[in-house]
Order: sequence, then structure tokens, then C-alpha cells
Amino acid sequence: MPSEGVATQPVRRLRGADSDLMITGEAVLIDVPSAPLPTRLLAALIDWVGYILLLVGLVFLVTFASVGGSDATVNTLLLLSLICCFLVVPVTVETLTRGRSLGKLIVKLRVVRDDGGPIVFRHAFVRGLIGVIELPFLSGVPAVIASVSNFRGKRLGDLAAGTYVVREQTGLKLSPPPPPPPYLRAWVTGADLAPLPDGLALAIRQFLIRRASLTPAARSALTTNLLQQVMPLVSPPPPAHTHPEDVLSAVLTARSDREAARLAREQATRSRLLPPDLMRQQRP
Repeated sequence: MPSEGVATQPVRRLRGADSDLMITGEAVLIDVPSAPLPTRLLAALIDWVGYILLLVGLVFLVTFASVGGSDATVNTLLLLSLICCFLVVPVTVETLTRGRSLGKLIVKLRVVRDDGGPIVFRHAFVRGLIGVIELPFLSGVPAVIASVSNFRGKRLGDLAAGTYVVREQTGLKLSPPPPPPPYLRAWVTGADLAPLPDGLALAIRQFLIRRASLTPAARSALTTNLLQQVMPLVSPPPPAHTHPEDVLSAVLTARSDREAARLAREQATRSRLLPPDLMRQQRP
């Protein structure tokens, strides 16, 4: 089995998957469903109501503050107010909150990069700049057409920025990893298992749960990709002629068992060293 790390590859959609399943070059499986169009429209409506109210307030402020001033000054201030409300404020809010706005906060949405990571100023600026054109000036028609034309519901600003809108999952419950096959129990119990990165462990877990929904080619490619990253962390190697998916299942279960044992030891240590009153305060 190969032991070298996998070369970095661009993020791509995993063929054969039945949902918005993605895999990065590091074999980190990302399963982040895009937000439905009605929910995104509701969030946008809330945002734009807020921006319009802010604009109305600035217009009144400029009008009263510019009494006796020239028309050129008033027009310049009104233009700056328009830019501030429809571009500067949305970009600033999305940058500082990493993809959230008032509307998205209310309906539990967030803007993320195509690889599932948080956005930065560049993404927020491109989305906001194009959004000014496609939303208020073109009544949102191009945004709706673009959203229904791609599987992630991207508007034009998202297509240009490399982002999309997702639902924020709350109370997420992970399914337990499948148990290792009995013939690998002795090997994985005595194997020296280096710390498994959280991203890789999540990728293995999601793959084992969803493997039946993948095409044979996608399933084989992903198994090989994951195994290439797991094998340098395990010693000795598994017995000859072991099925690769069984190796992944055994390693994942061993990681979970060892982590649970470590947490139990830490809890036992705290119980011995800390007074009972302080232990009760630390309990959720």
C-alpha cells in the first residue's frame, strides 16, 4: 500500500454522490447542503429592508445637515449614503461575521467558500459589488435565474466570488462509526495508531456511512485516497489481502475507543483531585 501523502488537487464534486458531496485534495469529505432558494430570498428581504431603512435615515440626516448647502454637495452626500448602505455595510458585515448578515442570522444561513471554508473580505466584496447590480438595479431577476440554474443555488455574485449559501446545522448528531470486522480486531487493538486528524476522521466516517450511495468508481477512488493518508499513521500494516474499507472502519473505531478511554481517564483524574463542589459546577 502506498505511504506517501496525496498530492494537493483542486476541490471537485464527487461523482456518484446523491447530494452536495465534495472532496478536497486532502480527502476531506465535505457534505454541506446549500440553502433552499425561498430561505435565501427571505434572508435577502430582511437584509434589504434593513439597508433601505438605514438609507432613509441617512437621507434625512443629509437633508437636515445640508440646509443652505450647494446642490452638488447634497448630491455627493446622497451618493455616498447609497454606496454606504448597499455596498460598504453589507461587505463589512459579511467580512466581520464570516458570512452572516442580519437576515442570515435570523434564518440560520451562512455564506461559505466552495470548499466549505469561511469567507474573507475578497469574497464579501465581490458578492456585494455584483449584488448591487443584480439585486436592486435588476430586481433580482438574474440572481433567481442563476440560482435555479446550478445545483448549489448560486447567484451571479456567488459564481464570481466562488461562494455559496449553506444552512447552519444545529444540534448535529453524528452516527456511530461502523464496527470493525472481527478478523481485524486483534490487529487494530495492538497497532500503534498516530493521532488521526479530525478532518480525516470525519471524511472516513462520512464515507463509511454514504459508501452505498456512491458509484463503484467513486467509491474505489475515495477509498484509495483515504487509505493513502491513513496508512502512514498506522504501524504495523494490516494483514495481507485485507479489504481497504475494513481497514478504514477498524482505524476509525480504534480512534473513537482510544479517545473515549482518554476522556474517561481525565474525568477520573479530575474526580480524584478536585473537590466535589467544584466537580458539580463543571458538569453541564
